[in-house]
Amino acid sequence: MERYLRENFEVDSKRPSEEALQRWRSAVGLVKNPRRRFRMVADLAKRQEATRKRRHIQTAQGNKYVGSGKWCNVYHGRSFVLQGVKMKKNICDVEGYNIKRAELKNKVEVSKVNVNKKEKIRVALYVQKAAFHFIDAARKDSYQVPENVREAGYNIHPDELASIVRSHNLRDLKSHGGVEGISQKISATMKDGLTVSEIETRQDIFGCNRFVEKPSKSFVSFVWDALQDLTLMILIVCAVVSVVVGLATEGWPKGLYDGLGILLSILLVVMVTAVSDYKQSLQFKDLDKEKKNIQVHVTRAGQRQKISIYDLVVGDIVNLSIGDQVPADGLFFSGYNLSIDESSLSGESEPVHVSKERPFLLSGTKVQDGSAKMLVTAVGMRTEWGTLMATLNEQGEEETPLQVKLNGVATIIGKIGLGFAVLTLLVLVARFLFHKMNNNDMGNWSSKDALKLLNYFATSVTIVVVAVPEGLPLAVTLSLAFAMKKLMKDKALVRHLSACETMGSANSICTDKTGTLTTNHMVVTTLWINGKVKDIRNNDVVKSISNSVHDVLFQAIFLNTGSEVVRGDNGEPKIMGTPTETAILELGLLLGGDFNTLQNNSKIVKVEPFNSVRKKMSVLVVLPSGGFRAFCKGASEIVLAMCDKVLDPDGKSLELSEELRHKVSEVINKFASEALRTLCIAYRDMGEKYSGDGIPEDNYTLIGVVGIKDPVRPGVKEAVNTCLKAGITVRMVTGDNINTAKAIAKECGILTSGGLAIEGPDFRKMSPKEMQDIIPNLQVMARSMPLDKHTLVTQLRQQFRQVVAVTGDGTNDAPALHEADIGLAMGIAGTEVAKENADVVIMDDNFTTILNVILWGRAVYINIQKFVQFQLTVNIVALMINFVSACLSGSAPLTAVQLLWVNMIMDTLGALALATEPPSDELMNRPPVGRDAHFITKTMWRNIIGHSIYQLAVLGYLQFEGKHLLNLTGSTATKTVNTFIFNTFVFCQVFNEINSRDMEKINVLKGILGNWVFLGIIACTVVFQVIIVQFLGTFSDTIPLTREQWLLSTLIGSVSLVVAVILKFIPVQHSSTPKHHDGYEPLPSGPESV
Repeated sequence: MERYLRENFEVDSKRPSEEALQRWRSAVGLVKNPRRRFRMVADLAKRQEATRKRRHIQTAQGNKYVGSGKWCNVYHGRSFVLQGVKMKKNICDVEGYNIKRAELKNKVEVSKVNVNKKEKIRVALYVQKAAFHFIDAARKDSYQVPENVREAGYNIHPDELASIVRSHNLRDLKSHGGVEGISQKISATMKDGLTVSEIETRQDIFGCNRFVEKPSKSFVSFVWDALQDLTLMILIVCAVVSVVVGLATEGWPKGLYDGLGILLSILLVVMVTAVSDYKQSLQFKDLDKEKKNIQVHVTRAGQRQKISIYDLVVGDIVNLSIGDQVPADGLFFSGYNLSIDESSLSGESEPVHVSKERPFLLSGTKVQDGSAKMLVTAVGMRTEWGTLMATLNEQGEEETPLQVKLNGVATIIGKIGLGFAVLTLLVLVARFLFHKMNNNDMGNWSSKDALKLLNYFATSVTIVVVAVPEGLPLAVTLSLAFAMKKLMKDKALVRHLSACETMGSANSICTDKTGTLTTNHMVVTTLWINGKVKDIRNNDVVKSISNSVHDVLFQAIFLNTGSEVVRGDNGEPKIMGTPTETAILELGLLLGGDFNTLQNNSKIVKVEPFNSVRKKMSVLVVLPSGGFRAFCKGASEIVLAMCDKVLDPDGKSLELSEELRHKVSEVINKFASEALRTLCIAYRDMGEKYSGDGIPEDNYTLIGVVGIKDPVRPGVKEAVNTCLKAGITVRMVTGDNINTAKAIAKECGILTSGGLAIEGPDFRKMSPKEMQDIIPNLQVMARSMPLDKHTLVTQLRQQFRQVVAVTGDGTNDAPALHEADIGLAMGIAGTEVAKENADVVIMDDNFTTILNVILWGRAVYINIQKFVQFQLTVNIVALMINFVSACLSGSAPLTAVQLLWVNMIMDTLGALALATEPPSDELMNRPPVGRDAHFITKTMWRNIIGHSIYQLAVLGYLQFEGKHLLNLTGSTATKTVNTFIFNTFVFCQVFNEINSRDMEKINVLKGILGNWVFLGIIACTVVFQVIIVQFLGTFSDTIPLTREQWLLSTLIGSVSLVVAVILKFIPVQHSSTPKHHDGYEPLPSGPESV
């Protein structure tokens, strides 16, 4: 079986190949209900169509809908025809294109101006923008401001406002007075932003920032989907025929019972299935909404604050920084070095530089570099991104590897079940015919004979219903939905279903330091300045620094920053920015600096923001006294290498000798060994002139070195130790100084005595063979770049076949997050680019939350194994008891109605009970499941075969010796025995369900009282069984049992608990697990006596 599954039902958890997806779909056979079974599986045809549409939109080739019934045909970026649009202008300049209109036939010629081959994609996009420009120009006269817009205080039509940015129309923008003119027409203040009282009015006039989404399926739709089961349809037909024939032969109401019993059972199955599926869909809808709920930095009422992207309105002032997603269409009005990645719209990877000369920003694009403030001009469906999302709404879900594998299991078992069903039908019919032949009754056929044959057929069809485990793949979805909902409460947002499943198999975690292992609440505790180390907590620090040094230090702190100091709700200063920036600004405020005064009196000319490659931030300013001055701060060794002078106590620059440089390096190493983050602050005077060639990177004067304390998070050391016990290697990959990294790693328990700590540049120089030699012992990589993390992940996955989880927060972490088996983005410190490339977003940036994801991932895997073990046992017993009984006695002890009830117990109810079992801490005492591990383990086969043998032996004995055992005589003896067999069979499954809670441990009752779902389902099963047997015998073909018979049935079923204990003492060979890097060997699993 495993070989067949590996060959046909094996897909990667991330980016599975089209060939693999097609292969398993082709291999699936005997699907009772494709609409339900494949509801959570991607529709490849629709996905291909969506991809085609996206490319079509991005290249603007073919027909493009541009509004008001007008169509724009673009021919390979050369020319296009606007049908039905009358142009008034002869020429328009759009993005380097001269577009001339020929009066005849409204044909517009587009000539290219200095465009090379690499810009081919942009050619098509710009032609599309040109088309929009002409369409909007043609409609300009129709943009009359409505009365309600005027009354609200706005002086521009919302559609015209949206069209200016959408078509990149500089001419119309200038005609409205530029960005300032637009802000006046929409009554927006670019300094203080909007007030809360304006929001509702703006949403009414300009719209909300929401896109048209596919409407949710109603409950009725799920009922209809459940009814699409082919076997249920056949049973409905059989039931209707049974009612007709029964009424004709046995009259009213006796002839109604058999068929009506089947119909009522089908109704119950359909309703329970639909309720379960509908609740799942609501859970996924809530999670999907949370995934799209991006937090945006805006300025409102003079204060910078975070709001939901859904609350953004036209006129808002949005603050953009590296890695942010542009949340709406808008206009740039201030910022530095802003580079935008428009590949999501244009398909082109080259960044677009945005400035006051080209101020257009489009929703859905990403900030690749720089920072800016943007005035929102269009939201929701008025943006180009909104149109694109509406077009590409239908793409389907991505199936997970476990879903695919269980589809394979269902296919194999379904084929076996179909074979047994056909054999059962043939045996029953053959015995019936043989009986008629023996009685010389072949020429005498009655409606009763037809009804008996119909019942045989219904029983065989019902065997198929039970035999084909349609619920196996859907149990994965149920378990994942349950786990995702619980993880959301535990501050982990799962973006991709497969990640929750794969995380349980992770055996390597590459984690960041800052914010993940540490609290990310940074405070400057130590400062080296004027050749001395100063404790910031000492009140005499301010007095010990001269005024001239103070001035330079304040300039370096308050001008070279990407953060802001704003008024808080209580009137106190509040810093908006990254934790590192916040710590440095707090230092400046503590020393008595004035942020706003310095910002207002100085002019910032150029900014080079910090990123993980540069590891520094630089700024060039014009000082109030005149002249240019550059400031730089960043990684200590990088900034120190740029300095050739140092600031003395009098504020003068002195030469930085080798001896003094060595002393500074010792200070940096001392700070780092105390687990402090270190940054150097420096400046350089540029004189009165600036060449404009960039900010220099040499000849700086060192001002000082700051030591920033970022404490280790509570519980991290315990979490790391738990990972080690669980067979998971934890590696720290950080951009910090190696001494800082080693100190933190030791404190967290990551760096052990035999572990290796190296720097990124050294790792980068190694050959692949050298990397493979050191990676098994590698525990810390410091001063790393994103490329180093990506290389490490690739080596671990490809050369060591490990399942790797990687944390990341920056834009440049995206490749590593994409490459890893599980990408974990930080929810607080992480950029939108990082989150988009991640599989799970850790909302609180806490390493212990990652441990919860692993725990739930393991729970999902083990819960599905429990359910598979339970269902396969029921399948084997139900098939064999009916088949053997049909062969030997000529009748099936379990009728169609009874089998439908059993099917619901083992399918929907069984999945709810076992697939939603909460995780226990004991799951972290076992090694992770390897990439090539068998899903159905030897332990599972031991339990399945053992319980099947016991149940078949007991039920077989009852079938042939039941009357003698129960001392039954008379006309109802056979029916009583069959009822007793049915009742015993159900109770065997009830106790087997309890056994399945733990496949290896003896104490299966541990924690059961805390699982209300499981207890509720067991209770409902028993109650309904009593009702079916005692009160619905007319429909279910049962007879009420005595108290003693009920007690005996329950006792026989409970013996399953004893059988399980015996089976768990039968040794099963487990795959060996290598020792961990710290010498730890995972605890062995085996029977537990208590």
